[in-house]
This record gives sequence, structure tokens and C-alpha cells, in this order.
Amino acid sequence: MPHYAPAMTDSPNLHDVHPAQGIAGALTTTADIDAVIRSALPRGLEGGALASQGPAFCAGTGGGVLQTDGLILALTGRVHHGDATSVDAVLQALARDYRRQGTAALTSLKGAFALAILEPEHRRGLLAVDKIGIRQLYYAQDGTGLSFCTALAPLVEAGLGGDLDAQAIHDYVYCHFIPSPRSIYQGIRKLPGGHVLEWERGTHRVHPYWLPRFEETPVDVAGSGREMLAIIEQAVRDAAAAPEAPRTAAFLSGGLDSSTVTGMLARVSDEAHAYSIGFDVPGYDEMEYARLARGHFGAVGHEYYVTPDDITTWLPHVAAACDEPFGNSSVLPAFLCARKAREEGVDLLLAGDGGDELFAGNERYAKQGVFEHFNRLPSWARQTLIAGTAPLAPLPLLRKAHSYVSQARIPLPDRMDTYAFLERHDPREVFAAGFIDTVDLHAPRDLKRGLFAAPEGASLLNRMLYLDWHFTLHDNDLVKVNTACRLAGVEVAYPMLAEDLMMLSNRIPSAQKLKGNQLRWFYKQACRDFLPEAIIHKKKHGFGLPFGIWLRDHPPLRDLALDALTRLKGRDIIRPEFIDELIRLHRDKHAAYYGELVWVLMVLELWLAGRRP
Repeated sequence: MPHYAPAMTDSPNLHDVHPAQGIAGALTTTADIDAVIRSALPRGLEGGALASQGPAFCAGTGGGVLQTDGLILALTGRVHHGDATSVDAVLQALARDYRRQGTAALTSLKGAFALAILEPEHRRGLLAVDKIGIRQLYYAQDGTGLSFCTALAPLVEAGLGGDLDAQAIHDYVYCHFIPSPRSIYQGIRKLPGGHVLEWERGTHRVHPYWLPRFEETPVDVAGSGREMLAIIEQAVRDAAAAPEAPRTAAFLSGGLDSSTVTGMLARVSDEAHAYSIGFDVPGYDEMEYARLARGHFGAVGHEYYVTPDDITTWLPHVAAACDEPFGNSSVLPAFLCARKAREEGVDLLLAGDGGDELFAGNERYAKQGVFEHFNRLPSWARQTLIAGTAPLAPLPLLRKAHSYVSQARIPLPDRMDTYAFLERHDPREVFAAGFIDTVDLHAPRDLKRGLFAAPEGASLLNRMLYLDWHFTLHDNDLVKVNTACRLAGVEVAYPMLAEDLMMLSNRIPSAQKLKGNQLRWFYKQACRDFLPEAIIHKKKHGFGLPFGIWLRDHPPLRDLALDALTRLKGRDIIRPEFIDELIRLHRDKHAAYYGELVWVLMVLELWLAGRRP
């Protein structure tokens, strides 16, 4: 039986919602820059570096600011440029390259970063984030100025947000997060990963400064596998050696990536510590795999079992402290895990996010490959199957054949969303009439189509991976872990998103990343002598939360949800009748399936109730 850790405090205590590290700044064509600085400089950055010139300023902590030859540069993150690794050296190199190459200078940067380059004399500015988008950068722009910050709240507090964006709320319900480039506010946007904003005298353009080049030439699996493990080891070594984070540990779920990172931490440090989350619910607890990994590598384990009371206590505070409504329920376990680590003296946690999206580890990749068998058939064969399976739809035993053909006919990437709630239910039954008339129901799908088509000459698998770099990583999983660690007061690094590892993954051909239906075939071959066999062959799980089950069985959590949903009825966003039906379906039909949507709507209300005016 699990051993429950005692409550770490009697009352919730989140760290300041403003990050300890970040950049902010403004470039204006009309305003008094001193007034802009006073109104827009975020709390937490007042004591950092600050540079201003004419109509522009940049401020930063946990990074650096440089003013040189008519340029003001601000940079934050774990980034290097060639041999330059210190922030000051990287800024000097970036300023030099920018004068020579313009936007092309960004491709020389490696690591996680957000940056700004302002040219006050020319009323010109540039904003960018790293290739994956590990860092977030929000901005507000109009004909008179450009303002930016690595957190959303300071821009809102400066009066730049405007009204809530109805389209963003729709997209949140569809995706369970708000995908870039929108934010929850009409007047603020956020940069997608690998994108740059160029602003000049009131006009702007957002575009990718980098797109991956995927190769399909077979590689030597053994040699490339050794290269992969060496890259991960060096990434862990570099992170653990950072002077600003002397006490490093790892998140450990027991999956491929977190186990790999934990193993590498054990290799490069005298004593490796790993933090794991458990749930005393059948089908959700994977602590046995975390214990297996710890024992295999000789790491010191730290466990915390999440309870329904934890969720009842912490959810209102965590939901309100997120930059935007964020419906990934794993943020709560990740926060509790990071908080335990911080309480025990950890400065930096190493997260395993990224491996599935670099090396094809999600079930949907294999599933879509099965559907593509149909689309490779000659036209006459496809038409014959379409005609032959249509009459089978009413027959229970043959319904799957009709369903297969029906789904296979939907092109990618649309087919990946066929199980989305708003694809299987009429949105007009979900949203209030006055609300739905103001939004584009197809916006998330159109956004995904654009990303799916962006990599030139890429296979269908690699297009799915690139799409997931934006949706699954930048807008979802990285937001989850970054937010959890920020609120817990601990730093986080992502060795599985090291740039050299990303470039290696682009060289691995599709047929070796995903061999038939064998997910992450190349990665698993590379790790056969490093990871335990049981972990290599286990199914993906992570920190999934059994919320739907707890909601049904735990009265205080149910009361919290019902109270939030009742208040949401009065906001003219979701139809009250739909909320009542959702509560009934969760109670009488499928607790886990409908519990997910209850969570998404409950978090929306908790965020709306807790947001700053």
C-alpha cells in the first residue's frame, strides 16, 4: 500500500505568479518612455538589468540586457552561441551577428530562450523564442508601440490586454489550452516556437525563422544510438553543473524519458535524487516503474501520493495563478511533485518532456499510419471499400470496418481530432447562442493545417511530429511543467529537448523512428543496454490524474466542481442545459471521459474568478 506523505503546509502558499526570471520591454513612437517603464516594468524585474534609449527600454533578470551601438538587447534562458555560453558573451555575439545578418542571426542560438532586439533610432524591434518554444513571450502591438514580457500578467496590469478573447475561450474548450499565437486577451498575443516578430513603425510580421529539415536516409542504428545517449548525458551534465542551481534532481514517472534522464543524472552526479507522484487508484498508479528505474540506477527516491483533498485544496489557487486558462489536469501532480522537491531543498528539476515528439512515441502516430494504408490503395479499390462498408454501419460486428473507412477518408491532420469532444458533439449544443456567433468554429483545425503543411518535403509522420512540437509541447506540456515549477519556486530544464538531440532526431528516417506499429523503435534500440527491459516495453502514462473517478467518489471535490460549474452558467459562455447534461453524463455514464470536460470547464471558471481586473 502507498504511504501518504503528510501535508506540507496547512494553507496554500504559491510563489509569486510573476516569474523570477524573464524579460520585459517596450518600444513606442509617441509615449514618454519613462512613463512606459514605470507602468510596464513587471514586479520582480525592478532590481534586474535595465537599459533605455529614446523611445525604448528593456529589462531582465535571470538573463541579461545589453546596450551597444544603437541596439538594446534582452535575453533570458539557458542559451549559447558557438563557444559563447555566458549571457554577456551570447549578447555580444548576437549583437554582432544581427548587424551583419538580421533575423538570420537567430539560427546560431542554441538552447531555451526568449529575446528582444530593439533599434530605437529606426523605431524597429524584433522578438523571438527558441526553436521549440520552451520559453514563452507575450506581446502587445499597435500603430504606436510594441510591448512584451515573458509573463502575461504584467502586460495586463499595464492596461494592454483589453477584453477577453471569445475565440481564445472557444479554442481552450476545443484544445484544453489556448494555442499560440492567441492569448486569452484580445490585445495580447504569444509567439509560437521557432517564430520571430519583426516590428517597424507600427507594422509587424510574425513568421518562422527556422523550420526543421527532416531526412529519410537510413542511419546506422547502433552508432546513432550511442550518439543520442551521449547528447542526453551531456545535456544532463550541463544542466546539473549550472552554478545557479547547485541542488539538482529529476522528475521520474517511470517512462522512457524520465527514466533516461534519471539514469544520466546518476551517471554524472555523486548522488542522484528523483521525485515521483503516485495515485492510489487502480490503472493510474505507476510508482512501480519509478521504483524500478531508481533501483536500476541507484538513485534516491522521493514519493508523494496525491489525494482528492490535495486537488480540492490546491486547484483554485493553481488555476487562478496560470497565465491563461489551462486545462491539462497533470499540472496539479507536477506542481505537487515540484513543491515537494523545493521543500526538500532542490533548486533545479530535470524534466523528461520531448522524447515522444522527437522520436515518435505517441500512440496516435501508429494509429494514423494504419489509416494511411487505405489511402495508399488505388482509387478504384478505395471506392469499392467505401461502397461495400456503408451498408455495414448498423451491424455491431462489422461496424468497425465502416468506422475505419470513414475515418481513413478524413485527411491529416483533421483525422487526429476526430475524438475531440467538439468534433463529436455539436458546438451549438455546448456554447451559448450569443457566444458562438462571435467565434470561428474551425480556427483550431485551420491552425493545425497550417503547421502540418509547414515543413517542406516532410513525411506524414514528421509532419505530425512538427505539429506536436507546437501543440503538445510548446502550448501544452511545457506550459504545464514550466507553470508547476514556477509556482513551486524551482527551476526546470529539459535535457530531452537539447538542440543537438533535436537535430539528430531529424536525421532519423521515419521508418526507423516508427517501425510498423512499434513506437520509438530507434530510441528503444539505443536504450536496450541502458534502461530496464520492463520500462522499454511499458505503455506511456505519465502523471495522469484520476479526476473523473475522484469527482464521483469524493464529496468535497464534487462540491468544488459543482460550485464552479454553477457560476460558469451565468457567464453566457456555456449553455446551462449542457452543463446540467454534462454533470448527469459524468454521474451515470463514463466518469473518466466526461470528468475531463468537467475539469476543463471548472478550471475555466476558477481562472475567470481569480483573474486580475
